[in-house]
Amino acid sequence: MFSRFFIDRPIFAAVLSIFIVIAGLAAMRTLPIAQYPEIAPPVVSVRAIYPGASATVLEQTVAAPLENAINGVENMLYMSSNSSSNGAVEIQVTFNIGTDVDQAALNVNNRVKQAEARLPQEVRRQGVNVEKGSSAFLQVLAFYSPDGTVDDLFTSNYVTLNVLDQLKRLPGTTNVQIFGAKDYAMRIWLRPDRLAQLRLTTGDVVRAINEQNAQFAAGKVGQAPYASDKAGSQ
Repeated sequence: MFSRFFIDRPIFAAVLSIFIVIAGLAAMRTLPIAQYPEIAPPVVSVRAIYPGASATVLEQTVAAPLENAINGVENMLYMSSNSSSNGAVEIQVTFNIGTDVDQAALNVNNRVKQAEARLPQEVRRQGVNVEKGSSAFLQVLAFYSPDGTVDDLFTSNYVTLNVLDQLKRLPGTTNVQIFGAKDYAMRIWLRPDRLAQLRLTTGDVVRAINEQNAQFAAGKVGQAPYASDKAGSQ
């Protein structure tokens, strides 16, 4: 037997063992060693919002152009999309194991830029977000008022202003989502007959509201005024 050769020659076996140990210690600094190898493929998520659109409209006007542009990106394994009735669409692009997720996100973002011209104007205004990382839930937190002194609108606004950014700064966090988010807004009902009499359209009303919805700097209290001829030289 092969083992009998080393049993009959203990000195040779000891020298060979010492040589193997020394060779292993010498190669330890240069050999690639992964303590926790990647077992899950990297994922890049693409998110867009089309306020007021149904799931069918999202699929046809937002998801389809983005999928056609992203399809075939380098090292892509498969792709899945989800369109919800609240106007949000999410596309998850899964890549082969070992793919650099930063480079994959850059490649997907370049494909998204090519498709932005075919997206609705409101979607482009909201922006299309490309983020690396899966949408799997790591933790779910619930915020509520124990004594009921504040409503859901106030709670959602408080979380958006004071908690959301803090959670995004946590190491390893790629995305933080608020379910049922509510923002302070104004809803306007239009009378079609009155608009027809005034020869106005919905776009005219929107533009008028945008012109009024502007914030201007008030300046400083107690500051000396500048002369008009000196303002250009300072």
